[in-house]
Amino acid sequence: MKKYLGYVGLGIVIIVFGIWVFRESQTRSDGVGLAYITLKGEKRQVPDFKLINQYGDTITEAYYDGKVYVVEFFFSTCPTICPIMNKNMVQIQRKFYGEDEFGIASISIDPINDTVEQLRAYAKEIGVKHKHWNMMTGDLENIMQLANQGFNLYAKQESRAAGGFEHSGFFALVDKEGYLRSRRDSNGNPIVFYQGAVEYDSDQNRYSEEQQIDILIEDIKQLLKE
Repeated sequence: MKKYLGYVGLGIVIIVFGIWVFRESQTRSDGVGLAYITLKGEKRQVPDFKLINQYGDTITEAYYDGKVYVVEFFFSTCPTICPIMNKNMVQIQRKFYGEDEFGIASISIDPINDTVEQLRAYAKEIGVKHKHWNMMTGDLENIMQLANQGFNLYAKQESRAAGGFEHSGFFALVDKEGYLRSRRDSNGNPIVFYQGAVEYDSDQNRYSEEQQIDILIEDIKQLLKE
């Protein structure tokens, strides 16, 4: 009898552990239950913006209505993290090349040098092909406000920094209704942004856990289904 009860107890432990592993894998792996990013209890939407893309077209936040898209702040002459970020963004582009409900918003923090012509040349250089990947420029003050207050993605003009600017290497994810979304961590808290500035590990044939490009791709797929 004691032996039987022992088996029953072990079975319960296995079932409970199995449920826990399932829930963890749902949170960490397939993007189910993506969090809304909130501010003072309100779901955060993408702020209004009006910029010019690499083709000279005016692009506003309304352009991305009905699309899932990724946002980054960069500049074309960046000697540090931007080449890595945009190399990774090209990988994301490849995953969703034929998807009309997907887009990318790359916003330059160096609009003085990143003219329409410069951005068009840069887009060609790095391999921008998706029709909804806009590389955008505009007024410096407005862009800095958009980065720091609008998205909370740090950017600053800094003469002592390489290339003259400091900025984060994070990507922001936006759903079809214009809300900022993210994966939850193992504690159920939103990660908020996705690391975009770590190299692909060719030896392991994958992105590092810290970079989160793979999970960003999974989460884009999840939002496209919503």
